[in-house]
Amino acid sequence: MVKGVTRRVIVVKAPDPRLFEQAIFFVKEEALGDEGVTAEQVLDEAKRVADGYIRSNTAWGKRLSRLPRPAWAAVGMLATGAAWALTALLPGLW
Repeated sequence: MVKGVTRRVIVVKAPDPRLFEQAIFFVKEEALGDEGVTAEQVLDEAKRVADGYIRSNTAWGKRLSRLPRPAWAAVGMLATGAAWALTALLPGLW
């Protein structure tokens, strides 16, 4: 069923397109009325919310992506060495 309703929306493009392309915010009618806030304030709030979502969901990923490739290689070597040491030493302890 199609209903004839007009809504005001704000579409915010994502600064980091890996998570989402755009965010759509439905604006309350009274928000932009005579006593409401300005359109610029609503847009700024929508951008702040979208940016906060990205920051809260990718903060750890950003930290990990800053590690240089040699550091990742060293982490891999340490993990491999630890796994080898456990398999080599544990059977002798039993």
